[in-house]
Amino acid sequence: MGKEIRMAYDDDGDILDISIGDPEKAISKEVEEDFFLRVNPVTGEVVGFSILNFRKWFKDAKDIKTLPIKAELAFS
Repeated sequence: MGKEIRMAYDDDGDILDISIGDPEKAISKEVEEDFFLRVNPVTGEVVGFSILNFRKWFKDAKDIKTLPIKAELAFS
């Protein structure tokens, strides 16, 4: 069974946060400007990601609740 994916948007901070699975301790790594991966420090597994300045990157997004997101995640 796959892990539940949760999405939260902070309108004041303009941050989109995506969590994969149950909340757990993680470290954040900036992989591109304003794009951060959250990684379990023990397993190296990606447990989420955040996009800062979300509106800057997704100017045409009218409704974040129905925002289509394409993602390719590879776990090794």
